[in-house]
Amino acid sequence: MKTLLVTAPLSLLAANASAQDDGLRVAEIFLPHHDQSARVAIWYPSTAAEAPTLYADNPVFQGVAAHMDGPVVSGRHPVVLFSHGMGGTDRAQAWLGAALAERGVITVMVNHPNTTWGDFDMREGVAHWTRAQDMSVAMDTLEADPSFSDHLDTSRIMAAGFSFGGWTALSLGGATGNHAGIVSACETRPEMEACGVLMSERVNMPGIDPATWDASYADDRVTHVAALDPGFVWGLEASNVEPLLPSTLIIGFGGADDRMLATDFDRSGLADHFADRRIERLAPAYHFSAMPLCKPAGETILAEENDDPVCTDPTGSNRADIHATIVSMIVEELGK
Repeated sequence: MKTLLVTAPLSLLAANASAQDDGLRVAEIFLPHHDQSARVAIWYPSTAAEAPTLYADNPVFQGVAAHMDGPVVSGRHPVVLFSHGMGGTDRAQAWLGAALAERGVITVMVNHPNTTWGDFDMREGVAHWTRAQDMSVAMDTLEADPSFSDHLDTSRIMAAGFSFGGWTALSLGGATGNHAGIVSACETRPEMEACGVLMSERVNMPGIDPATWDASYADDRVTHVAALDPGFVWGLEASNVEPLLPSTLIIGFGGADDRMLATDFDRSGLADHFADRRIERLAPAYHFSAMPLCKPAGETILAEENDDPVCTDPTGSNRADIHATIVSMIVEELGK
């Protein structure tokens, strides 16, 4: 249970000792519990011959080079089911999908209905169980796709995610919610990020059915978990964490004085229930260190638009190094 910033060379999966090209397929999958389709990005190790395409590039964030629709490298590869944060998209962690693909990992990212940038409704999006269902359907789709089905290492399927997606990952790995606990936390700490909206009359988190909130949404196919600065970590008890897979990695961003309250698994008490599961803390860093690398004008553009300061990193931090550390930890966890 340490705080560190690792910049050493990345660990490699034993079955994939050399880097691959990063392949990318973008498609639509139907989510029956939403009665609508959603975009899914599948990153995978590829032997692509064509020149890469710049993906997820915009005036604020640097894009990543992706080989679109190339063939999958032969053999079986670990799978990561990655869930984005509230108001995010698959593009927000394209850097992670590309890096994992280069190290022999298939990574599936779903744009969750109601919690994606451009499709955001907190009242509907707070239904956290639908996100776990999204990822389970994505895994169903991957298993049914003949271009991927023979390349899945089903002994290494990781649920991973950032922020709200970090809770999705924990949920898929067996953790259960505690409705009374999170409502109480927001009542006693109204300054906590998002509590004002969650407790508002429109969203009405206290009015959500506790049985639905607290049910298990584990996917039995998941074997590993990685949660990056996860949300909904307040109000949980030991009984909520006990079913969580032993091979679980949780990563916190920031030091004792600058961590986001809503994702601080130490102050919330979640870390006390983690037993022998792996906990890492990266500092100097902050919640948005998991976002893409920013362009030189990114900080100014966001300030002019009164947007969140997602490009303003803490003094002494290096986002590229933080990304490399996250990739290394995930690969190490998958390699156990």
